[in-house]
Order: sequence, then structure tokens, then C-alpha cells
Amino acid sequence: MPIRNLATAGTILFILTNAPQISAQSQPPLAFEVTSVKAHKADSGRPSMPGFLPGGRFVSTGIPLKFLIAVAYNVGYQSVRLTGGPGWISSGEGVYDIEAKAGPDANPPGTPGPVRNERMRLMLQALLADRFKLKIHRETKELPIYAVILAKNGLKLEKAKIEEKDCPEAGAPGVACHSFMGGRGRGLHGEAVSLPDIFSYVENWTDRPLVDKTGVQGLFNVQTRGWQPSQPGPAPAPGAKAEDGGDLADLPTLFTLFTEMGLKLDAQKGTVDIFVIDHVEKPTEN
Repeated sequence: MPIRNLATAGTILFILTNAPQISAQSQPPLAFEVTSVKAHKADSGRPSMPGFLPGGRFVSTGIPLKFLIAVAYNVGYQSVRLTGGPGWISSGEGVYDIEAKAGPDANPPGTPGPVRNERMRLMLQALLADRFKLKIHRETKELPIYAVILAKNGLKLEKAKIEEKDCPEAGAPGVACHSFMGGRGRGLHGEAVSLPDIFSYVENWTDRPLVDKTGVQGLFNVQTRGWQPSQPGPAPAPGAKAEDGGDLADLPTLFTLFTEMGLKLDAQKGTVDIFVIDHVEKPTEN
């Protein structure tokens, strides 16, 4: 997958896990037992999106470092809430193949799915700090936002066929929870996703952070059309094509798409968490 596809084409496969944050002070240090980090070579296999796999494994092939940072901190790769860092972390210079494995006690049997995935993210954060000398801090800022509220006639999404307690481990057989395929050009496609999942994912293509003010919980089956770019810029050129081959001008706006889901984007100001990359280095390979 060329690097430009991650930044511009509007198609991403991504696993989101909006779980409660685990306090680092109240938990023992979490880290992968075995890690391998290598610069990606063109002949070393097709790129594959980062993913947490059964058995406490993490694998990412040919993906820019900034994307891995976004996964570790559960924020959109292209979101305005992830800032800072040198340009190479988003370019061909910063593309790596990473494999890591947690110890057998990292996620004891019976650990709820959201907690299990949050632990895996903490281990990925530790890997990035160790191998890439990543330093990142969180700020709370007041910014222009889109507050997401329920539309007048209520939510229009189909309930998922699975509940949170029945979600399999990421990568295991069965319905994938908190996972999307597609993006701006191809639409949202997730069989068991929450509203916060939708908002975190869509933030990859918006000019403002999305803040959930719906109060709605649960998992939903979300299948939508693609939508027009919402970032500031010129209108689509006459005859410009969308990813599905149709006319780009015929696609709905993001506002229309949310209306079709029974939601409304309300332009406001609000406080949001911003993740700032302070320092990062190219790693020593192994």
C-alpha cells in the first residue's frame, strides 16, 4: 500500500477500542516480552494494517510510524487531535515492520475485551517509547468541534448481532467488534461498532474533532455510502470520480450522512484532548 493511500485516498482498516483508560499508577508495568522492529523493504511483503491478534500478538507490516502512534493512543491517524513530530514519521522514511508478543500473564483468562485491548495499547506505547524513544504528552484545549447529538427523530442504526460481552478477541474467528473497513471514499462498514467508534474513525477526515453528546451505548451494524471531503478546499472538479467509480459530486456530505444515521453535527466550541509528539527517533533494528 503506497504511503499516500493512508493520507489521502480515504480508505483505512482500523480497530478502535474506546475503553476506560487504565491507570499506569495502579497497574504493574505492561510491556511486550518479545519485539522485532525492522525498516520495511519493498520486497518484504505486502503492507498490512496494525492489529492486536490472539495470543497477545501485535503485527504491523509496512505502515508509517505516525499510524502506529495513533493506534497506541487510540486517536485518528489524520485527526487534528494528533500533532507534532518530524515529517519522516508520515513518509516512506518512517515505515516499519513490527512484531511483538506479550507474556502469558498479560491478559489473564476472562479479561473483558475492552480492557484486554487497552492493555495491548499500553504495551504498544511502551514499545514505541523503548524502541523509538517516543515522548508524547496530552493537553486539554478549547477548540472548534462538532458536537454529535441525536437528530429529532432519533437514531436510525441497526443493532449489532453481538453484544460487548460476546465479542471475540481481536483477530479471532467471529464478528469483529470495534473494527471498520472503508473510509471517506468507500463508506463506513462495521458489523459491531459503538457510536464513539464511529466518531473516532470519522475524525480522520474532518476539519474538527467530534465530541459524543448522544449518551447512546451499545454496538451497531453500520453500513454507509462514501462522502465528500469535509476539510476546507475547492469543490470536486467536474467529472471527478469517487473510489467506487461514481461521480464524486453525487456523494453526500458528511452532514447528510450523519443525518441518515439519525445523528446531527452541531458546530460548537469545546474542550478536547490533544496528543502532542515531543520527541521520536529512528530505531536500532533487530
